[in-house]
Amino acid sequence: MKEHQLTDWLPTTKKEAELRGWDKLDVILFSGDAYVDHPSFGAAVIGRTLEAMGLKVAIVPQPNWRDDLRDFKKLGRPRLFFGISAGCMDSMVNKYTANKRLRSEDAYTPDGRHDMRPEYPSIVYANILKELYPDTPVILGGIEASLRRLTHYDYWADRVRPSILTESKADLLIYGMGEKPIADLCRHFSEKVGDTQEASANDIPHDILQTAYLAGKPDKDQLPPNPNGEGDLILFSHEECLKDKKKQAQNFRHIEEESNRYAAARILQQVDGRTVVVNPPYHPMTQGELDRSFDLPYTRLPHPKYKNKRIPAYDMIKFSVNIHRGCFGGCAFCTISAHQGKFIVSRSKESILKEVKAITEMPDFKGYLSDLGGPSANMYRMGGKDETLCRKCRRPSCIHPKVCPNLNADHRPLLDIYHAVDAMPGIKKSFIGSGVRYDLLLHKSKDANANKSAAEYTRELIVRHVSGRLKVAPEHTSDKVLYLMRKPSFELFYEFKRIFDKLNREENLRQQLIPYFISSHPGCTEEDMAELAVITKRLDFHLEQVQDFTPTPMTVATEAWYTGFHPYTLEPVYSAKTQKEKLAQRMFFFWYKPEERRAIVNELKRIGRSDLIPKLYGR
Repeated sequence: MKEHQLTDWLPTTKKEAELRGWDKLDVILFSGDAYVDHPSFGAAVIGRTLEAMGLKVAIVPQPNWRDDLRDFKKLGRPRLFFGISAGCMDSMVNKYTANKRLRSEDAYTPDGRHDMRPEYPSIVYANILKELYPDTPVILGGIEASLRRLTHYDYWADRVRPSILTESKADLLIYGMGEKPIADLCRHFSEKVGDTQEASANDIPHDILQTAYLAGKPDKDQLPPNPNGEGDLILFSHEECLKDKKKQAQNFRHIEEESNRYAAARILQQVDGRTVVVNPPYHPMTQGELDRSFDLPYTRLPHPKYKNKRIPAYDMIKFSVNIHRGCFGGCAFCTISAHQGKFIVSRSKESILKEVKAITEMPDFKGYLSDLGGPSANMYRMGGKDETLCRKCRRPSCIHPKVCPNLNADHRPLLDIYHAVDAMPGIKKSFIGSGVRYDLLLHKSKDANANKSAAEYTRELIVRHVSGRLKVAPEHTSDKVLYLMRKPSFELFYEFKRIFDKLNREENLRQQLIPYFISSHPGCTEEDMAELAVITKRLDFHLEQVQDFTPTPMTVATEAWYTGFHPYTLEPVYSAKTQKEKLAQRMFFFWYKPEERRAIVNELKRIGRSDLIPKLYGR
């Protein structure tokens, strides 16, 4: 194990910068998370990317916004720009439960303290920096800003808000995974101001892909052309969306489709006499580009300033390996495709094994990898057989409502990774902690080899890679609700459970299948939840992994929940909205708890489903 020096981390103070011989910084990053120098933490990835370009970069993690603002002043003015990320999680999801109660722990903060970041850090930090350094460019990034790049419904404020650019006063917003746009931005600044001069807000470029900015004039003819030549898509204005929910729903369909296209249109939306301009995303990264990001010289450790403090999110991932980016599931309630896109970009075997080797050399590693996965466990190296078809496609999901016939769902490359990792010295077992898409495992394609590999993968996963409990996410039992969720029929869960139980009997294993479910999703009624209770009782599940639907920005489910219309059909959709309605659905998860029985019986009588009472509680 390498003995680390303080200078192995990016500096967080002036003294640490001076230890590197730096008296002036090129870029200063502000993060709502603690600084963990690991490829799973966005600020570290961006910082290391810029460092690899020869830039002098520092990170200010969790600055104090309530005192004399010394954390915002201590490193002075950077030569190029301030970068801001609210953190790896949306700050409001991180701070509040679905019922808007304050969470007791912040997983990305030392010792889990919940008071180390404000609400909407992107807005708070940017306003402070613009007040202190009005001429220095301020660049927003991270998931909070990414999901708020256009008009969006904010569940916690219960109102429709404009692009975060208007409230933050930032000069530019980078959405999605940021390595390529941040590198191009720095190259632009180098060409514009050289290697010694300071950049100003007037030097901000407006032709970089995967960025958004506010244009002073609403006339699109006065804007530079779309960088990729695909033309413009003009949304209903923010003010129109405030007056008409159906227009907000219509907007979202266009936003989601363009976010998932290979070559997207530029999006324009007027707000308060100005225009939010969202340049199209880059084409997916190449394998080599992704490898370079993961192969940067991370220490894989929290900064030494956190000595003897626990960072819960780091504890969860310290012995895990992310093997790909992107997800083509397109689940209605999920933000992964809005941030990472639907195209899968996979790391090379060499890059993955290099990271596994680094983990085996950590002093507290006992031989067990907690995860070899990604946004989904089993999408590694999957994509279109004919990429020219993918480049024309607008579908947000490659597997809903049916698996695309152009999808190559071969699991052999993933099995090869598992075998190579398990053969490495120091590895006793590799577990799969990411969510498994069992619809991909059960899909019967015209490719016999792909079908055979899916069966082999299923057996290997269940027999060799389960840490006692395999977590899967059917999300509901009602096919009507599942269709709105863009999830497969519950019949596939029955089929997967039969295979799971059969393999456990054959191998004399005592493993559990742990299903995840969601209540109060758009389209879900109390009757649907009552039937879910009966079905899960029949399956002998006492549910643990459950959640109430939380409307987060930039998902089709959130737009349906807020507007009352499905963005793709504009048909009305029912949603449980009040706390009373949401709790009435949630209680059905816990039919087995004595304290819930009376309320459930009364509710079943009220909705006219007394026939379900004996199925839950006997006669």
